[in-house]
Amino acid sequence: MAQKTKELMALTGNEAAAYAMKQINPDVVAAYPITPQTELMQTFAQYVADGLVDTELVAVESEHSAMSACVGAAAGGARTMTATSSQGLALMWEVLYIASGLRLPIVMSVVNRALSAPINIHGDHSDSMGARDSGWIQLWSENAQEVYDNLIQAVRIAEEVFLPVMVNLDGFIISHGVEVVETLPDDTVKEFVGERKSPYRLLDIDHPITVGALDLQDYYMEHKRSQAEAMRTAMPTILKVGKEFEGIAGRNYEAVENYRLEDAELVVVALGSTCGTAKDAIDELREEGIEAGLLKIRVFRPFPWEEIKSALGSKKAVAVMDRAEGMSAVGGPLFHEIRSCLYDLTNRPLTVNYIYGLGGRDVAIEDIKKVFYDLVSIAKLGKVEDFYRYLGVRE
Repeated sequence: MAQKTKELMALTGNEAAAYAMKQINPDVVAAYPITPQTELMQTFAQYVADGLVDTELVAVESEHSAMSACVGAAAGGARTMTATSSQGLALMWEVLYIASGLRLPIVMSVVNRALSAPINIHGDHSDSMGARDSGWIQLWSENAQEVYDNLIQAVRIAEEVFLPVMVNLDGFIISHGVEVVETLPDDTVKEFVGERKSPYRLLDIDHPITVGALDLQDYYMEHKRSQAEAMRTAMPTILKVGKEFEGIAGRNYEAVENYRLEDAELVVVALGSTCGTAKDAIDELREEGIEAGLLKIRVFRPFPWEEIKSALGSKKAVAVMDRAEGMSAVGGPLFHEIRSCLYDLTNRPLTVNYIYGLGGRDVAIEDIKKVFYDLVSIAKLGKVEDFYRYLGVRE
């Protein structure tokens, strides 16, 4: 049953993440500060200092060390969480693969920020998109409410499928913007996440195991195949946890969200905070008589290709929004996966890619409306003359 009483709090996205972590009460958190994540861990550190959680907070000397400490803690059976951003995630690169390859259920908030150079501290998706094939489940948040909800669900997902999960939120746009967040009672969150009960623990001396052994030509490929299968079959668990969360919070979570999509002929596909802007643009376009709709990607890994095919198969034209540069690939990272999963359709929609918002560049309602006006022209023309486009860049 969904809770009858609601507690509304004014929180930044970072504070919403820290508050969810407080209610989850993880055993170990190891982290290093980096803008725009710093506020998140600073807020949680205050909970530790005030004795509101039982967490062992490990202040390390780098993000590489942070993830290394998380690997050790999770392998020992501890419920483990962390947070990072941008260059910090890049510094973790080596250990991201160790965490996923060892099937450790670590949960990490990633406050999305551009990668240097040039130096930039504002939000785009280059960091997490660079880690998209590292074996981590990826959940994306539209606002602070979804940051809070996704983190609570992420703990259950990670511990049921034995894969690490990153919860993504746009730097500054979500992380530092204050919103009203509907929170759950502490006891409700505690009951929902339960206690971590790992069948294998490095510190269980009565049942010794080997962790991180040398794995050469004889079995490495089989172990990678097993890891990939865990990712491939994780979606039912993600959806099950989302349904159970709806039961306590009244908020429904699927792999994708359709906004005014059922009768739409022209569609924008996006993830993150831009989805909120797109919804307002679509409402205005509907008043102009343009049948516009949005497909919001919440789960990026595992990639929900079946849901995407079902949602987009009957549309005339689709614009995929990428807040990360593809660097001469066939479009940005979201675009080429969307177009690939549509390839086998008999009547494929015309698809076009827009690179936008790099380094935190603002994207307004008028920008999204311009994309839809382009889709109107593409649908009338019946072909895409230039599929790789930039939105809001100086000529």
